[in-house]
Amino acid sequence: MKRSEQWWKRWLPQRSQPATLPSRWQLAYGAVDRVIGAIAQPIVWQDERLALMFFADSNAPVTISESQRFVVMGDVWLPDRLTLMQRLGIASPLVEKQSQPSDDRLLVAQLWEQYGTATWEKLTGAFALAVWDREQQQLYLGRDRAGINTLYYTIDGAIRWIAPQFSAIAPYCSSDLDLVALRDYLCCAFVPGARTLWQQIRELRPGTTLQLPNGDITAYWQLQEQITHLDQSLEWHGNRLRALLEQVVQEYLPSGEPVGAFLSGGLDSSCITALAAEFHDAPLHTYSIHFGAACPNELEFSSLVAQHCQTQHHVLEITFKELWAYLPETMAALDDPIGDPLTVPNLLLGRLAAGSVHTVLNGEGGDPCFGGPKNQPMLINALYSNALSKYTIDHKSPNHNPNSTTQQESLQAYLTSFQKCATDLPQLLKHDVWSAVRSEASVFEATLHSNDRYLNRLMALNIQFKGADQILTKVHNLMHAAGVYGRSPLFDPRVIDLSMTIPPAYKLSGVYEKAVLKQAVADLLPDAIIQRPKSGMMVPVQLGFREHWQRQARSLLLSRQAAIAPYLNQALIRNWLDYEGDTWGRYGVKLWLLASLEYWLQGRR
Repeated sequence: MKRSEQWWKRWLPQRSQPATLPSRWQLAYGAVDRVIGAIAQPIVWQDERLALMFFADSNAPVTISESQRFVVMGDVWLPDRLTLMQRLGIASPLVEKQSQPSDDRLLVAQLWEQYGTATWEKLTGAFALAVWDREQQQLYLGRDRAGINTLYYTIDGAIRWIAPQFSAIAPYCSSDLDLVALRDYLCCAFVPGARTLWQQIRELRPGTTLQLPNGDITAYWQLQEQITHLDQSLEWHGNRLRALLEQVVQEYLPSGEPVGAFLSGGLDSSCITALAAEFHDAPLHTYSIHFGAACPNELEFSSLVAQHCQTQHHVLEITFKELWAYLPETMAALDDPIGDPLTVPNLLLGRLAAGSVHTVLNGEGGDPCFGGPKNQPMLINALYSNALSKYTIDHKSPNHNPNSTTQQESLQAYLTSFQKCATDLPQLLKHDVWSAVRSEASVFEATLHSNDRYLNRLMALNIQFKGADQILTKVHNLMHAAGVYGRSPLFDPRVIDLSMTIPPAYKLSGVYEKAVLKQAVADLLPDAIIQRPKSGMMVPVQLGFREHWQRQARSLLLSRQAAIAPYLNQALIRNWLDYEGDTWGRYGVKLWLLASLEYWLQGRR
């Protein structure tokens, strides 16, 4: 037996149920001797400048490399582990498809021995890792390319605290609110970029690494437009996408055990369900929701797909009482607040799935990667803005430069497209807060004003920010809280990379959206699913605040003791609760994101 094989066998874990859920750990870096006695959590590994704490009785998330030089800590799941092992020339019992996180950390440790910091570029999957170089006394933090796992760190102090959960390190720093992050949350219903609502805590961005002690942040992967094969047909690009989706979905399926899929009846979740049904050799459970007979639903379409794919289908009715009652618990499970009304349904559906499966697939990523219809308002805005800019150039003086004005209008149009509170900020934020943030740069500007094709710029924004900061962190946190592992094949980094090579005309063309994805899976699904227009899962929060939550919402949002009271004008919120001037029917969505924020802040006081 080769020496490398012997090394792997020494570290093989005892197997039981697949341990795929992220672990609760935190890391103290710096003058740790000052705080050792004050740390309540058990320290499972310690060096001169490093202490790893772990909140469980199971195996600690730490692996030491064969040379003893590198200590790999954290969570990692590598769907393509077999390819990596073949590259290393290692034959071991780990060739089975379903491994435990400790197995993948072993693989990372071996890669680090050979490639050092270039290891980050070779990893595909989900990870939030810290690698300690004992020889050089350097700490490297790394996060996966899509942002599936989260990683937070404090930005100053003698001790730098690091953890995959915001709540693990929040007690070690000030809870002073980051006002720019607050502004951005009100615009988007999530906090985009590296900021968090706490001034002293940052989130490591997807595809980046942080080196300590020097504090250098380096991108090891960048999302960029690389359009290829412009001369090829839609069918050719669809076949290429289909081959990759088949590979990714098969890698995501847990071997020999039931798997679940969240099924709305839309194209994205339906195609993932169909691919899982084609390749999985164990029961496939599907899960759908509705909000009672008074509200529209998509059960007709989800049931059609479930029957077509012969799944074990489960339908959950969520009442208005449950939507409100579970909101505090849902916000407590999130690292940053997310004002998407689907948060509570996601948690409850995850708990339903936990009764049957350990792993749940979803269709998240179809719109960001393949041109969903929500990009259409921005495309129309750009068309008219370009015409207006040409008129301005033709009629202004030769020295007039419209670029800065046009860019500002484009940014405002993008923020407005979220249909949240962007246009309300001057009235919603108190005067001193608005004065402090109104001129602060937006995290969206660089990508929005890049030289890429316009649709790809919008898609890049959706992938980099809405994907990593809302969709994937919602899946990651809420599925963890429900006790299952959530996987998003359409957000796999390889799918993201491929999407940026496909000509925009094959993604969103006029009112025909996601053409290449429809082409890729046309033979797997009924025509009624392929051809139906995007509708989206509508949570009836407008009706909820009108008829069911008025008393609770007023008590929560209008109290003088409310956590949002120092920052927001409650008179405007009162008008929203009274539905004064709600021409477009958007007050319910705004009130939901405010209630979500209030409960999140209360849970961290």
